[in-house]
Amino acid sequence: VPLQRPADCGADRYFDSSRLACAPCGTHQRQSAGGSSCVCEPGYRMVSSNGGFSVTCEKCPENMSGVTQDGWNCITCPKGLTSKGNCKCLNNEILVERSIGGVLLNEALCIHCNGSEQSFSASDASGSRCVRCEKTFIQVSNSCDCNSPNILTGGLCFLAREGLPPKGVAVVRFAHLGITLTSAWFLKNLQSSAFACWLYSNLTACQALGNMCVMNMNSLSSSSTDACGLFQYIFVSTARVGIIHSIPYWRHNLPWLYYGDQPGLASQVLEKDHFPTTFTFKGTDKDVKLKFIAASFDAAGNFLKWQSLEGGILQLCPDTQTKLNAAYVFGTTYQQSCKISVSKILLDFANPVFYDLFLEYNGGNGQQHLWAVPVLNLNLQYNEKFVNQDNNMNNWLLTRRFFLVDALSGKDNDLGKPPRVIRIASKITISIRLVSHTQRGTIYPPLITVAYTDVLIQNPETQNVMVSFAVSYEMNQTEAQIQTDIALGVLGGLAVLWSLLKTAGWKRRTGSSIIDLQTVFKFLLFYAGDLANVFFIITLGTGIYWLVFFKAQQFVSVLLPLPSQEEDFITYIACAFSLKALQFLHLLVSQLAIDIFFIDWERPKGKVLKAVEGEGVTKSAAAPVSIWRTYFIANEWNEIQTIRKINPLFQVLAVLFFLEVVGFSNLALMDASSSLTRSSESYVAPWSRILRFGVSAALWVAIAILQVIFFAVIYERFVEDKISQFVDLCCVSNISVFLLSHNCFGHYIHGRSVHGHADTNMEEMNMNLKREAENLCSQRGLLPNTDGQTFQISISRKMRLHYDWIHETLTRKRGPTRLLDSSANTFEQSTRAYNAMNKFLSSFIDHVHKEMDYIVKDKLLLERLLGMEFMEPIEKSIFYNDEGHSFSDVLYYGNETTLLIFDILFFSVVDLASQSFVLAAILTYLQQEIFRFIRNTLGQKNLASKTLVDQRFLI
Repeated sequence: VPLQRPADCGADRYFDSSRLACAPCGTHQRQSAGGSSCVCEPGYRMVSSNGGFSVTCEKCPENMSGVTQDGWNCITCPKGLTSKGNCKCLNNEILVERSIGGVLLNEALCIHCNGSEQSFSASDASGSRCVRCEKTFIQVSNSCDCNSPNILTGGLCFLAREGLPPKGVAVVRFAHLGITLTSAWFLKNLQSSAFACWLYSNLTACQALGNMCVMNMNSLSSSSTDACGLFQYIFVSTARVGIIHSIPYWRHNLPWLYYGDQPGLASQVLEKDHFPTTFTFKGTDKDVKLKFIAASFDAAGNFLKWQSLEGGILQLCPDTQTKLNAAYVFGTTYQQSCKISVSKILLDFANPVFYDLFLEYNGGNGQQHLWAVPVLNLNLQYNEKFVNQDNNMNNWLLTRRFFLVDALSGKDNDLGKPPRVIRIASKITISIRLVSHTQRGTIYPPLITVAYTDVLIQNPETQNVMVSFAVSYEMNQTEAQIQTDIALGVLGGLAVLWSLLKTAGWKRRTGSSIIDLQTVFKFLLFYAGDLANVFFIITLGTGIYWLVFFKAQQFVSVLLPLPSQEEDFITYIACAFSLKALQFLHLLVSQLAIDIFFIDWERPKGKVLKAVEGEGVTKSAAAPVSIWRTYFIANEWNEIQTIRKINPLFQVLAVLFFLEVVGFSNLALMDASSSLTRSSESYVAPWSRILRFGVSAALWVAIAILQVIFFAVIYERFVEDKISQFVDLCCVSNISVFLLSHNCFGHYIHGRSVHGHADTNMEEMNMNLKREAENLCSQRGLLPNTDGQTFQISISRKMRLHYDWIHETLTRKRGPTRLLDSSANTFEQSTRAYNAMNKFLSSFIDHVHKEMDYIVKDKLLLERLLGMEFMEPIEKSIFYNDEGHSFSDVLYYGNETTLLIFDILFFSVVDLASQSFVLAAILTYLQQEIFRFIRNTLGQKNLASKTLVDQRFLI
């Protein structure tokens, strides 16, 4: 079906509504004004008409060439014809085609309306009857004529005299398009409205003049006599008539358009006085409704009615009544935006409506009062400058009246034709500001900010305009920012000191006292981690603070920061994540580079006969010791490398469950409700990024703490404690673990069996365990009569050099040639090096090397708190008693805080970027698994490399 419109049919065709297509008119016919039927051409009368093309026309005779107004008869026209073929009359005459009884006259009459005294009649706009002429004509000329030197404008007559307002310029400036248009509406009404307002204080004329000023964006210029220039001229000249309601900007008979242009006046209007009522979120006397009410006027200046904003008066986007009214619930941040077709705008807003907005409240005596709401028009120009787009409030020029759509002033020719340009309030924001340090919900006067968009009409069906409406709540965040800066400064300074202590401890543990580039780099890495903790503490505290104090308050004392005020908070989170990621990678690299060796205390039991290769003889040799115990311990160590104090999968699922299923995510909405559920019918406020982080991070921390408590108190005590079990397993297997996380610092797990050997059968193993349970043997500790099996070790430089000397052979890289048999293969060389390292470390533990001996002592309390050692191991190494299994520091288990904070920040960064808790949970779990895989894989390779355990046996 081809698309055809009435306008496409042309003059000789009409639009057939039954076919939805154009159809030809008959002979001597043309399209009617509506386009849906045919009418006779000029000089032809209708004989019959059934609508559409069912029209029959007949030519009028020469002596009766005119056609009556209804088109059915021919008539003689004494004063000529119009372009449509009807009779015409002169000005101030009316056309008469029938007698009083309805009989058609042969010749039309043009009857002159009597404009003299007593009658004062003139023809009406249609020219069909005589009516009393406009009163200004009678007042000025005592007749219905407005002859020179009197002034005729806008259908009114004014006496030419001094003191009249200057001649107005009927132009409208569309600054965004760079167009200045001569408006047909202004041409007709501007000068007459100004004169009538000035001379007669005509109420509708003054309102109409004010509306034309508003249509010109309230723009003022000292040299212009446009609508606003004329209004200002009258405003200044009528100072003697007095003011209304003691408001100096509201003159008698004039609309209140401006607050004045004195510098700094805007800040006084918005901040000097408080709105005389309070707001509460909870309690029996809660008051959460903003009762906005507007006085509405049409373009001609007629008062229409009082209108409540509830119901979506100012919201151009369609929505349900409940959601539209949510805009005026105090504390609920409201945002609405959509695209609207220009054709719909032209249809719905053909005539502009102007609003003076007030906020209603109850007075002390029970009387309802109104508080005027100022308007910040971003399109206003003052002496050719957009002063209201300045961030400095003192430069603003506040106004009162505004409109939603102006499709009237942009008509530059005929008022009956579509406009060339329309102006739309594309962005409306009502701002509510809380008084600083209030405890009773006191606010400053609201401010409505309006931004207009100029649209050049080209194809209304395809043109769209983006419009938005918002209600925002804000408070002065300067004090909160200062407190945050103070906390950041203090904690940042403490982080520097703590990092310096860590660096000093690291230098002590590496056995170096020289401050070199590596030392500086290490300090920066420590500081990155500590500063990340500072940022995390500040952001977590900030998020929980706003969550608790905003959602739980009864009398409104705090309001959430605006999205623009959250930028510093988001920056802190980004810094915390970046620095924590750097610390996490540093931790990962450090754990993958540790030196570790398993000391096997098992000794050969008896001798065996062994054939000597190449000699053909057998010799007696010590029975070999089984390597399976070492492989077993290596596998167990490999398994505990990535265990944590919490279950990562459960952590992610639990957080997601509480956020999305239970509904904790609803606490992050920018409204006053603390309910965990929301009705599908109700309006859903936008998310607060601060609350979003506060809710999710608080859940992460709370669930993690509960998990740690559960595993520490219940699971590890009654089910399994893999760290303690590993220590027990070492003792049962007769294997000790010697590991160095630093050059001269590490950990020692004493696993020497109290039974002398562990390579035995099941019966003997059970017997040994039974004897140990009944205290029939010595204790497991390194020192006699002690149970201490784990130690922090600080080894001497001499000990480290000897360890490295043997380790070079162990790693088969650059061992001295004198230690290697040139005929031996690589495996044999490595085996010898392994035996040499095992013999050296076991003899070191047994105090065989007096020049490399060690002592056992307790750490001082301050050493424990600072995580460093005060005593330097110069001659003897130092074994510090450790009751907390601190060797887990080289595992995931001992770095749960770092891992947890990294997970929280990763989750939060993804969520803040995507606004999706589900996506954040999925990606967080994936990164956990990826880094766990990397840690396991590379850790396994490091374990095989450092302990000579074949990687094929690590499963």
